[in-house]
Amino acid sequence: MVSFCSCGSNLSYSACCEVAHLDHAAVHTPEQLMRSRYSAHVLGLVDYVVATYHPSCHADDNREAIADSINSDWRGLDVVKTEAGDTADEGFVSFNAYFAESGTVHCLSERSRFIRENGLWYYIDGTYSDTPFEISAERKNSSMNRLQTPVANLKIGRNDPCLCGSGKKFKKCCG
Repeated sequence: MVSFCSCGSNLSYSACCEVAHLDHAAVHTPEQLMRSRYSAHVLGLVDYVVATYHPSCHADDNREAIADSINSDWRGLDVVKTEAGDTADEGFVSFNAYFAESGTVHCLSERSRFIRENGLWYYIDGTYSDTPFEISAERKNSSMNRLQTPVANLKIGRNDPCLCGSGKKFKKCCG
């Protein structure tokens, strides 16, 4: 039974973000880095998140605040758009990341900027939106189809990702 990566790629963790978590140099695109950073938040990998900030951000000085952010109840990720930057060493990823707080699910919408330096991609900064970015019609339809399918017909394994999109295993969430 395959345990899907929490970044929403529909790949197994071992074929997706684990590769990045074990070797930052294995990240080849801004989207890969963004997904691996989200997955690191879900898994509590503070060191990875700190290490993938651009050195000019001095993330190690903010390790405690980063750890607090990571300790949120992350529920899902939608990559909305990827864009090239002004050079081959700059890229942007717009995404919606969902987290629960006090029983309410919130959406963090950001357009993140990534830069590549010495062959490694780093998160440098981002701009936030008060409203979630538009999700593609294909993604909406896929989500709606999944939500409208009776649970009995889905044949969910206990170790499969939960249908609610929490990133947790079904048995630890809604199962």
